[in-house]
Amino acid sequence: MTELTLVLCIVGAVVVSSFLSRFIPKVSTPLVQIVLGALASRLPFFPDATLDPELFMVLFIAPLLYLEARSIDKTALLKNLKLSLSLAIGLAIATMIAVGYVTHAAWPAVPLAAAFALGAALGPTDAVAVASLSHEATLSERQRGILKGESLFNDASGIVGFQFSILAAITGTFSIGAAAGEFAVSFFGGTVLGLVFGVFANWLFGLMRSFGWETTTSRILMELFLPFLLYLGAEAIGVSGILTVVAAGLIARYDRSGVGPNVARTNIVSSSVWAVLSFALNGSVFIMLGMMLPDVLGTTWSDPTESNSMLLGIIALVSAVVVVMRFVWVAAMLRIARDQRTGQRRRMTAQRWRSAAIMTFGGPKGTITLSLMFTIPYTIAAGADFPMRDELIFVAAGVIIVTLLLANFLLPLLAPNHRHSTKEMDDITVEVLRQTVEELTRRVTPENRRAVLVVIDSYTKRITRLKHRLGSADPQGFEALQIEALTWEKDFLKQRIIDLKNEETGTPAASHQRDLHVEACERMLDQLMTTLRHATAGFGNSQAVSQIRGRLRALQRRTSLLARRIYSKILRTAPLMSEDEIYAAVRGTQLEAIHVVIGKLYEQMHAGTYNTEDCSALILDYQRAEASLRNRPNVERSAETINEVEDVKRDSYAIELGIIQDLFEDGRISRAQLRQLRRNVYVMQVDADSGV
Repeated sequence: MTELTLVLCIVGAVVVSSFLSRFIPKVSTPLVQIVLGALASRLPFFPDATLDPELFMVLFIAPLLYLEARSIDKTALLKNLKLSLSLAIGLAIATMIAVGYVTHAAWPAVPLAAAFALGAALGPTDAVAVASLSHEATLSERQRGILKGESLFNDASGIVGFQFSILAAITGTFSIGAAAGEFAVSFFGGTVLGLVFGVFANWLFGLMRSFGWETTTSRILMELFLPFLLYLGAEAIGVSGILTVVAAGLIARYDRSGVGPNVARTNIVSSSVWAVLSFALNGSVFIMLGMMLPDVLGTTWSDPTESNSMLLGIIALVSAVVVVMRFVWVAAMLRIARDQRTGQRRRMTAQRWRSAAIMTFGGPKGTITLSLMFTIPYTIAAGADFPMRDELIFVAAGVIIVTLLLANFLLPLLAPNHRHSTKEMDDITVEVLRQTVEELTRRVTPENRRAVLVVIDSYTKRITRLKHRLGSADPQGFEALQIEALTWEKDFLKQRIIDLKNEETGTPAASHQRDLHVEACERMLDQLMTTLRHATAGFGNSQAVSQIRGRLRALQRRTSLLARRIYSKILRTAPLMSEDEIYAAVRGTQLEAIHVVIGKLYEQMHAGTYNTEDCSALILDYQRAEASLRNRPNVERSAETINEVEDVKRDSYAIELGIIQDLFEDGRISRAQLRQLRRNVYVMQVDADSGV
């Protein structure tokens, strides 16, 4: 029960970190999670429990590496394969050796094999940590491809090196020949087994789909189950479970290219599930790092046999070795690499040195490093405690924090992100949504008006959110449109009064009805002029003149109305109009005015005089006012409206996709932007279909 409570608390902390990261975007999510874990561990209800190292490897490492291999861009991986393998294998081995010898020389209490284990654990980089950095840094497509490929392959090489180093530290013996043979069996055996399993998984999923056996639930569960099965099966037969998972993830496709709504829905659900799982697993690791820091720090700090300054010095020394070696290696690779067009080696310019620095700080240590350090056993073969276990974990954690801090604060300086791409996509999205709203307004009929306006309102809210994010929202524009709409109402009422006064009445009843409607228009006009005066109060001195004139005209109308009433009372001895009659006349006149304004708003939307989202928002306001005036609640009608709204939503998605395709064919958006925009619409379509 304690372990279950611990897991629930960790997941809860991950959820909190996802909210906190939105309020402090300049700090990377892993750093937020580390601090949150350290604070959470001090809470009285947070259980004090640890996970078994082997369970930790299976639970975290296997699915994370599988997902990384599964989602990596295979084209970019092949294009930058040489540089990625150079960093993943050559630099990882060099880092293991350099850190091992330097740590052992500076801190003789650490056995050489244990120091090598520390170096091997510090070889892998964390691409997820890079991706979750503050979004203030921009990496080129080539840099991202190299870093992701490196992270994928050096996980395997680092883990294999770590396992052999730990084995040597436990047994106290190390044979180069035996180690080389075991490495070859583990490396090639794991790779072949992963490829075979990947091909088999593709065949199995294709067969299930061809027989119609596949469901979204079965497909997702099998995908989630596969990395754990592969890792445990590979370890059971004596080959590398990590390489098996990586190889299978690279080749497994699950027939994602199939056609049909069920296939699209399944693929989208699969991507969403893996995205959530990836964030939860990575976040859990960093939360646990934060949880362990206070205990490790307290234990080491209070140990009289260890010097605190020595520990901090070792962290600084190891961090310097890792960073300097990485910078030198990357710079050497850039100098040796040949240009893909000319085939010639290029000189190291200031821009290329800057690129080397970006690649250096863009490879912080993270999930894999910490996970490996957690798997260090507590005892060696002789039964004694593993030498310096807590101290090694503390040093590794310190290096992780240092590299994350360097990436968080130096990358934005080296590769500043001016948010051009995000702003450009938001601008394009706003344009697509506007055109969709305009097309929907052309399809409004008396029968579907209510449903269409509900859908238009949802689009309007999306546009408003995007414009606020872009900083281009124009509240004054909406206020100007509101004043214009009030002016349309005023003009309608004035013309209505003129028409009524010119209307011929042959009977006292007809005359009474005419006077009744004139009274209604006069009252509405008085209220409307008051509203306009308040709305335009801050628009300048010229408005003050119009306000005075408006008050005078209102006084004249009231005087004229009183005179007509007295005249009617004296000549025809007819009773003055009752308030109920006036209310009914006002209600009918107001409904007519609303219809006039809505019609003019549609005209303005098509003419482009005002923003589409402002027109649609005001149309919905007037539509709500109309519904309130009619006041005819009908549950059956509401259910029918809901179904109509869902139908209009599906039509709007088709309209949106058509507009996106037109923009692409006109050359206004790139293919990558086309895919991203389409993906967003597909997600909404799947959500709409799943709700049916």
